[in-house]
Amino acid sequence: MLPFYSPFAFCSFLHRDCIIVTDYKERYLSWGSVDERNTRSKMCESQCMPQGSESLPNGIVSKTSDLKMRPLWGPMEKKNSKSFTNLLAIAAGIKQKESVNKIVKKFLSSDFVVMLFHYDGIVDDWRDLDWSNHAIHVSAINQTKWWFAKRFLHPDIVSEYAYIFLWDEDLGVENFDVGRYLSIIKEEGLEISQPALDPNVSEVHHHLTARDRRSKVHRRTYKMIGRRRCDENSTEPPCTGWVEMMAPVFSRASWRCAWHMIQNDLVHAWGLDFQLGYCVQGDRTKNIGIVDSEYVVHYGIPTLGSSVTNKKVAETPNQAAQDMSSSSGPLAASRPHQSDGRAGVRTRSYIELEIFKNRWKKAVKDDYCWVDPYQKPLQQSKQ
Repeated sequence: MLPFYSPFAFCSFLHRDCIIVTDYKERYLSWGSVDERNTRSKMCESQCMPQGSESLPNGIVSKTSDLKMRPLWGPMEKKNSKSFTNLLAIAAGIKQKESVNKIVKKFLSSDFVVMLFHYDGIVDDWRDLDWSNHAIHVSAINQTKWWFAKRFLHPDIVSEYAYIFLWDEDLGVENFDVGRYLSIIKEEGLEISQPALDPNVSEVHHHLTARDRRSKVHRRTYKMIGRRRCDENSTEPPCTGWVEMMAPVFSRASWRCAWHMIQNDLVHAWGLDFQLGYCVQGDRTKNIGIVDSEYVVHYGIPTLGSSVTNKKVAETPNQAAQDMSSSSGPLAASRPHQSDGRAGVRTRSYIELEIFKNRWKKAVKDDYCWVDPYQKPLQQSKQ
């Protein structure tokens, strides 16, 4: 008959790193063959535990979370693993309350969790809206959408959501149906997408995002961009494989990648859009697209910094670059008092763009194991 051992001793043996912490270690290990002990040891070593949880039994580790609010009493809700909700997260200021209300109402009937990032610190004035108590409210003064996203939309927190809509507040949604939009991006296999912009009434920065009335979805533009002509052979942003950052929609997998690319200290996320193609689980010319049949209006209202008169047509990238030609120097020394105004916000954005581009170049150079799937042939890159 086998000797009796306490449950504690037995459970200690089942610990994932297979360390016996009782006085019975030698006698316990004498049970079974050497092969059995080696097999168990290799099995334990091969388990992948989240960092910090190594001292816990694997079954008690809860690796992910969500943003669903839970009741304080009553019966426990049963989790339905077959249905996935989606997430709408908006950077919102009280001055755009009416616009945000219209956007949120479009999403409520489609199984969305709503999260508002209050960059002006005003939260209580939203309570009169019937959906407000069911939304997640996060407040931090003068922070951008990407600052909030980096800190509150970790992939393990939003892993329950099939799609993450990370939108600005200044969007008109009269011609947008979220149910049809979701059906289209699933059908088209779009990992990252955005609704097209109505070019007649929107502030359009890039030709690719303008609505094409003839199509349901488009993935490229055939316009001249600066000195470059975009055509069917183009493989790079902003000709193809690109969305703008005011209304991006991410799949669960693409967001897990994109979140890691958001720089913790670069709050405007300029330059991120040109690298999103690395996060689309395949070919960026196919898995990124603009949905034309469900389109929005981008009013282009500057909300961070002082208000300026809204423009129908934005300045060109070349004009903006000329405006920045006299600005240089490290981020910390970039006119700190100017951050209170719109001009300071724009200056900071361009400085961050250069920093991000330099970080990307350095990361590519330093990582000997990384292979660029979009690496151009040497002769083509020189042209």
